[in-house]
Amino acid sequence: MTTGCHDSAAAAAPESGAARIALVGAPNSGKTSVFNALTGLSAKTGNYPGVTVSRFVGTVHRGPHRYTVEDLPGTYGLDPVSPDEQITVDVLDGADRPDALLNTADATTLRRSLGFVAQVLARGLPACVVITFADELARRQGRLDTAALARALGVPVVPVVGHRGHGIADLRERLADWRSWPVPAVPPPTGPDERDAWVRSVLDFAGYRPPTRHEVTRRVDAVLLHPLWGTAVFIAVMVLFFQTVFTLAAPLQGAVEELFARLSGLVDAHVGNRWLSGLLGDALIGGVGGVLVFVPQIVLLFLLLALLEGVGYMARAAFLMDRVMARAGLEGRAFVALLSAFACAVPGIMATRTLPSARDRLATMMAAPLMTCSARLPVYVLLIGLLVDPDDRVGPFGAQGMIMFGLYLLGAVSAMVAAWAFKKFGDRHRPAMPFFMEMPPYRLPAPRAVLVAMWSSARAFLRKCSTVIVATSVVLWMLLNLPLHTDGDLRAAGVAPTDSVAVSAYTVDHSYAAGLGRLVAPVFDPLGFDWRVNVGVLSAQGARETFVATLGQVASAEDPEQPARALREMTHSDGPRAGEPVFTPPTVAALLVYFVYALQCMATVAVLRRETGTWRWPAIALAYLTALAWLMAYLARTVTAVLSG
Repeated sequence: MTTGCHDSAAAAAPESGAARIALVGAPNSGKTSVFNALTGLSAKTGNYPGVTVSRFVGTVHRGPHRYTVEDLPGTYGLDPVSPDEQITVDVLDGADRPDALLNTADATTLRRSLGFVAQVLARGLPACVVITFADELARRQGRLDTAALARALGVPVVPVVGHRGHGIADLRERLADWRSWPVPAVPPPTGPDERDAWVRSVLDFAGYRPPTRHEVTRRVDAVLLHPLWGTAVFIAVMVLFFQTVFTLAAPLQGAVEELFARLSGLVDAHVGNRWLSGLLGDALIGGVGGVLVFVPQIVLLFLLLALLEGVGYMARAAFLMDRVMARAGLEGRAFVALLSAFACAVPGIMATRTLPSARDRLATMMAAPLMTCSARLPVYVLLIGLLVDPDDRVGPFGAQGMIMFGLYLLGAVSAMVAAWAFKKFGDRHRPAMPFFMEMPPYRLPAPRAVLVAMWSSARAFLRKCSTVIVATSVVLWMLLNLPLHTDGDLRAAGVAPTDSVAVSAYTVDHSYAAGLGRLVAPVFDPLGFDWRVNVGVLSAQGARETFVATLGQVASAEDPEQPARALREMTHSDGPRAGEPVFTPPTVAALLVYFVYALQCMATVAVLRRETGTWRWPAIALAYLTALAWLMAYLARTVTAVLSG
C-alpha cells in the first residue's frame, strides 16, 4: 500500500492470521526501500529524513506462510517528541505489539544507529538487524564484520542494499524463520552512559571501521550550504526548474492537445444525437480532456522533484531555509513539511507530524495550503498562456517560466508570512526548539525510486481527473445546457435554429450556470470576472483543476471548431463591460493571484479537520484564505491596470 496525493494517512489493516513484523529504523536509514523490496509495493522514498510520517502495511508471501510488514515512521530514539515518533512507540509498547522486529541500521553511521538498536532490543521482542548501505561503507574504505556483529548483538544481522534488491532474498529467508529469532539474554543497558559504552564494545567486537568522508559531498556542500552562494544556487535551481517545466513540456502538451482535438472531431462526425455528442465532446473531451492536456507539465514537475529529493539536495534546501523559517518562529523541519505541499497540501499537512511543537504544527498546517500544489499548475499554465506569448523573454529566460517561478515564490513567501502570523498570535515568544537534520551524502537516485515517486503523484492527479473532475464536468455540462429551448424560443430571440454555433452560444448564455454566475457577480465584478469565470471559480471549490475543465466546456460550447480561439476572444455578454474582452491582463493577473491564495480543495479541508481534531481550524483557514484571495486579486488587478494603462 502506498499513499497518493489525497490518500488517507492510515495504512491498510494487517492481514488476519499473518505474523506481524514491524520495520523500524532511523530517518533516512533505507527503511522504506527495504519495505518496498520485501513487499513489492511502492511507498515513497527520498534521500532526506521525514519521508515516512504514517504507517505503511504490506504482505510478504513465503511458500504457505505470509507475513505482514509494517513500515513505521523513522525515529532516532524511542523517547518521542513528535506525533510521527509517537506512532512508532505506540506500536512497540501498545497492547497489540508486533510479533517481531526488523531494525534497519545505516552502516555508514553505525555508531549512532546502534544507540537506537539498543533501545529496540530492550523491548524484549524477537528481532533481526538489517544493515543498509553496506555497499557505500565498502566504497568509502569502511569495514564491518556482520557475523561478529550478530554474535555481539545476540540477534541475526543481514546486510542489504534495498534499492538494488541485494540481500533481500536472504532477508526473506530470515523472515520465514522469525520464530527462531532470539531475544538477547542480557538486554542492552538503558542509561545513556552505559549505552554508549555498550555501543563502543559492540563496534570493537565487530571490527567496525567508519567510512572516510564523502569527498564529493564535502566539496559540494562547501558551496551549497554557504549562506550566500548556497542561497544563490537555490534560487538558480528553482528558476531552471520552472523553465524546464515550460520548455520541455510544451511539445508534449501540443501533441496531447492535438489528440483531444481529433477525438472531439470524431465525436462531432460520428455521433448523431446532439445530447450524446455534447456530453462526449463538451463534458468529457472538452472538460476532462482540457485538464489532461497538462499531464506533461505535471509529470515533468514530479520527475524533477523526485530527482532533487533522490540526490539529497532537499536536505540542503531545508538547512538553508532554516534561517528563513526562524524568522517565522518555525524551524527547518517545517520547510520539509511545506516542501511536501508542492505536490499537494494533504501530504504537506500530514508531514507536520514530524514537528515536536504543537503550535509549530498548527502554524505550518495553516500555511501549507499557500504552497503551490500541482493542482494549481493547469490553472497557471492556462492563464499564463493567455497573458504572455510563448516567445516573450526576460533576458535569457522565457517570460512564461519566470511568471510561473514568481507565482511559486509568492505562494512560498505568503506561507512564511501566514506561519509567522499564526505563531505571533499563538505563542511567538516561546524559544524555538533546536533543529537537527541529517545531511545525507549525495547519491545517484535509483531509477525505480524516482519513477515510483513521479508516478504515485501523477497517478493521484489522473485519479482525480477520472473521478472528481468527470463528475463535476458532467454536472457543469448539464447546467450549461439547461433549460431546453424550443425552436420557437430561439426564433423569438433572433437565433436561427439551424445555426448550431449561434444556438450553442445562446443556450450557454441563458443556462442555469449563467444564472448562477450572474448571481454571484456582485462579489467578483470588482475583480473583472464575468459569469463564466465566476462559474469556474465556484466549481474550483471542490478541486482547482475543474476551473480549467469549466472554461474548456464553455469554450467548446461557444466554438466547437476552435475552443482555444474562443477562450482568447471571449467577451463580456452583458453589464457595463458588455463587448469588452474577458481575459485582459488585469483580469488574468487577478485570477492568477486569486488562485495563489484561495483554499479551493475540500480534501485539504478534510485533512485539516482530521489532523486538528476540530472544525474550528479548517473554518478559519477557509475564511482567511478566501478573504485574502479576494483582496490580493483586487490589488493585483489594480496594479496591473495602472501599469498596462
